[in-house]
Amino acid sequence: MTIAGVVDLMRGALLTTFWLSLPILAAGFVIGLVMSLVQILTSIQDSSFSAVPRLAVFLAAFVLSMPWMLGKLIAYTAALFGDLGRFAR
Repeated sequence: MTIAGVVDLMRGALLTTFWLSLPILAAGFVIGLVMSLVQILTSIQDSSFSAVPRLAVFLAAFVLSMPWMLGKLIAYTAALFGDLGRFAR
């Protein structure tokens, strides 16, 4: 396997990882901003006030995006196994 093949393989793996994690991280980022704004406006400094909603949104984003994530991961794995002969050289 050439260096270009390894770079291409790693690039595909990292891009797939990025796209799989993006919905959950984006949801966590948005709810983090919203909860910080609410804490500023209400002057509530309790850490559980922001942690519990953030965890709930992480879980909801994970459950809602799971079918899409599985489809993307299955497509990546099928493409990887389909090109296995190219990587074995």
